[in-house]
Amino acid sequence: MVTQRAVRLSDVAAVAGVSKATASKALNGSPLVSAATTARVREVAERLDFRPNALAQSFASGRSRTVGLLTHRATATFSRAVIMGAILELGRRERAALVFDGRIDTHHEMTESIRTLQDRRIDGLLVVGSGFGRVTPSITHQFEVPVTYAFAASDNPDDSVFVPDNEQAGYLAGRHLLESGRTRIAHVTADRDDLAVRRREAGLRRALDEAGLEPVATLYGSWRREWGDQAAGSLRDSGVAFDAVFAGNDHIGFGVLDALEERGVGVPADVAVVGVDNWEEVILDQKLRRLTTVDLDLLGVGRVAADNVIEPAATVGEHFVAPSLVLGPST
Repeated sequence: MVTQRAVRLSDVAAVAGVSKATASKALNGSPLVSAATTARVREVAERLDFRPNALAQSFASGRSRTVGLLTHRATATFSRAVIMGAILELGRRERAALVFDGRIDTHHEMTESIRTLQDRRIDGLLVVGSGFGRVTPSITHQFEVPVTYAFAASDNPDDSVFVPDNEQAGYLAGRHLLESGRTRIAHVTADRDDLAVRRREAGLRRALDEAGLEPVATLYGSWRREWGDQAAGSLRDSGVAFDAVFAGNDHIGFGVLDALEERGVGVPADVAVVGVDNWEEVILDQKLRRLTTVDLDLLGVGRVAADNVIEPAATVGEHFVAPSLVLGPST
């Protein structure tokens, strides 16, 4: 089989009747080349289907067109969505991704990854966390290229951090329940020290404050389905009057549904339930949907964070990605 040789810059230059240096400048938009010559060179390049050599471009520009991704538990369900969003955006912007996964809260592993990334001439770095249960140590000062954080809580307020808007998620859930006619809303969530818990609760309370209401009960526990089952059962058995539950995440929400169904409580006739994460779309078939939920758009978090590595925003600090309500049978 005969393999056709790729068109080279020298071929473009020869057909266009210019030097190789002039052809290179024309293709890179140099003001030193006349408009007519630039147009001629680009026309020839397009006609010959010329594809610039990425490695040569890297050497010429001093830029690798590669972005490093330093991740914490890249295989975790929600981290995967952020990373996928980032990689899709980098591909759209014609950048390569160099991924290092490990525990970014472990000094030795992070030090080794940092040294490797520093040696690879990356143009920027995206640090992807695994949520808000822990604070990510800032490593911005160890790089001379732009560093952006996604799905993480950095310990440096001057870092650029892109996160889902957890407070707005709680607000959307609360507003939806109120607009559905519910006024006795209980909140079943995880550990009160978790940043996501605090923000989702703040959003719910903001919605209820606007209506002159408060939660009839707030129960803190874990993110697990078993906790949702236990908490909803305790609520029901305690005699607390409630007509809705805002569950801190979908796992808790499923547990709440289990407990209510076991006790013969109609959903949503007697009690409406809203969760957070859109877990059924992430993992399960849409036909099996049981729960109204709030989608945090983690793909979008990854996309905008990757875009910020390439073109850093003027402002630092937290940047929030808007969530959306996904309706299901539970409301």
